[in-house]
Amino acid sequence: MTALKEYDRLETTGIWRESADAQRRDVIVSFGDASLIIKDQKDTALAHWSLPAIHRENPGKRPALFKPAQDADEELEIAETEVIDAIEKIRRTVKRRRPRSGRLRLFVSGSIIAAIAAVGILWLPQALVRNTVGILPESTRLTIGTTLRGHLSRLTGDACRGTLGATALNRLKTRALQSKFRKAYILPDLAQRDTMVLPGRILLLDATLVEDHDNPDVAAGYMLKALTDRLKQDPMTPLLEHAGTTSTFRLLTTGKIDDDALRRYAEHLIASTEPALDQAALLPQFEGARVASTPFAFAVDVTGESTIELIEADPYRDRDAPQLLSDGDWISLQAICTE
Repeated sequence: MTALKEYDRLETTGIWRESADAQRRDVIVSFGDASLIIKDQKDTALAHWSLPAIHRENPGKRPALFKPAQDADEELEIAETEVIDAIEKIRRTVKRRRPRSGRLRLFVSGSIIAAIAAVGILWLPQALVRNTVGILPESTRLTIGTTLRGHLSRLTGDACRGTLGATALNRLKTRALQSKFRKAYILPDLAQRDTMVLPGRILLLDATLVEDHDNPDVAAGYMLKALTDRLKQDPMTPLLEHAGTTSTFRLLTTGKIDDDALRRYAEHLIASTEPALDQAALLPQFEGARVASTPFAFAVDVTGESTIELIEADPYRDRDAPQLLSDGDWISLQAICTE
């Protein structure tokens, strides 16, 4: 099929020059399939020009001068108006029929850029947080956790500082957690929380855990729950997710984090609720620490209905559990906020 059926048999004469220094020759010009055919007087084809690529050297002037491409040396002169108009019309028609590769490339490129941007927006912050958490030294974590505890103290009140009670608290922490937490503090009011785990292996406990119960088993149980929460998620991860990409990048590159970011996170923490209880993950911690799980289970739910797994699987269900603190230490711990 030719470019346009109406020009199937259209021919004319022209003057053709193969190169800039070649002799001009009389030729016959006809149309082929999206091409212009140039032949000599013996009907021998001299050249085939792609119609969409043909360049008009002198738009609007007659005779018309054409080249097979803008930078080509080859040239064809045509005087017949009908053929000139036909060439122009066919060139426009063939161009419209050709795939818009430029637009396709633009669409594909735009799609790729949009995909990369979407991946960057969704993936980069998480990757930055993971990388930062993975390489953060313990000393930096401790500094961040200590600063964060200071911001929390302004919201909850200072940590209880009874000397004998602090000693008893450290003994209970060591007994239940060994060295898995560096420091433990009792705070007067953690609002909606019973415990908080801060970077640097710092553990905060609400005062009610020692003031409202008859033995240290409940406080020890909440310590073990805090350990389970920490093993599930590094406490630096939610902190950096809340602080944002800029603060995370600054921490990664300088080892420091904005104090305002820590202040805002302290406010976020105090307004948040206790992480969900995972009984299956918590039970091995009770067994490993040699702590009875039933007192903790009833402290969480006085009916025991929602914590039945901890009650039925208590490692000390049918025997006495080891004593966690002496009576004197327990009395001192209960009075830690009143000494």
